[in-house]
Amino acid sequence: MSIRFSPEEFEKLKRLLHVYEWGQRTLLTKLNIIQEDFKTFQETSPIEYIKGRIKAPESIAKKLHKNHIDLTADNVRVHLNDVAGIRIICSFAKDIHYLVDLLRAMPDVNILDERDYITSPKPSGYRSYHVIMEVPVFYSGKTESVTIEVQLRTEAMNFWASLEHKARYKYHDHIPQHLCDELVVCADKIAELDHRMFTIHEIISLINQ
Repeated sequence: MSIRFSPEEFEKLKRLLHVYEWGQRTLLTKLNIIQEDFKTFQETSPIEYIKGRIKAPESIAKKLHKNHIDLTADNVRVHLNDVAGIRIICSFAKDIHYLVDLLRAMPDVNILDERDYITSPKPSGYRSYHVIMEVPVFYSGKTESVTIEVQLRTEAMNFWASLEHKARYKYHDHIPQHLCDELVVCADKIAELDHRMFTIHEIISLINQ
């Protein structure tokens, strides 16, 4: 069965998604300035790249339906924090908490929630740092705040998360236990690899000094 918003609510949702996109652009501009600052005035940058995405209406509808919430634009605003998302890929795991400190210090935005899945990974092995940020958007003579989910992870963590997402999609969120176990093993090895790569980076830095 296809899960969709009613025509009236879909029109409201389309307008709302414009506001989320503007909020995302505002935050992306701030983050890109931080990245350019590192490249221009620092010797190295902890940020490999930054990308953003807006959830598709179909995905929004499925998430509301899954949580037994009526499909309205107002409920999207109230119940979903990840309509707009930004992913920051870091060079090393140890850079992530430093960048989170920068997010906390950023003016004109509020931190609503933080989830540290680096220090305390999920049972599945998932590692990432999630920050829910509230960003003001000025349009049509008024200011409206939207929530944006920022995820910080290394390239290796991102590769693992992408693979796990494909497995969940393939098995409709019911991954066979032997594959779950293998994913946990891979996640642990990735964490070890991230640590060893950072150690090599530190040794090279000391040699250069």
